[in-house]
Amino acid sequence: MTTATRTPCLRLGCLAILALLLSACSSAVNGPGGRIGKVKYYHLMPGYVPKTLEPAILFESQHHLYGAVTQKEIIGRFGHYYTVFWKATDRKGPVTVKFEYQQARSGLSKRVQEQIIEDIQRNNVSKFQVTGEEYQKSGRVIAWRVSVLRGKEELVSQQSALWN
Repeated sequence: MTTATRTPCLRLGCLAILALLLSACSSAVNGPGGRIGKVKYYHLMPGYVPKTLEPAILFESQHHLYGAVTQKEIIGRFGHYYTVFWKATDRKGPVTVKFEYQQARSGLSKRVQEQIIEDIQRNNVSKFQVTGEEYQKSGRVIAWRVSVLRGKEELVSQQSALWN
């Protein structure tokens, strides 16, 4: 085997090992009464267009911009989109999914969005977004925390690295 054929094989092997290590690092968080499997995040930024022709990558921004016709509608869609995949061990009674976050230009103030879920399924999805005037005035989200609560009891929570 010559050096010219070994180098691509070595690169491919290193990429395979890296992919295996990254897939082994689970983002799932278990709590006393539930589990957050994943928090999917997307930032739709003004003026940013992915430099690719890959349809899967282009779909995300097109999905969030779908239906926006005027420039004002398009600008109103810019911001952060969060999708939380979660489970509760006990599916009786309502739970509250609470999304707390801080923005770049809002100082130390924390903002909150909540969803009350009456019908708890085996696998649940909650979506939150920080867009429009709130995003334009206070800037990007710099830290966040999501919690699943039953009454005052916290079933499970997950937070970003910068959350304090």
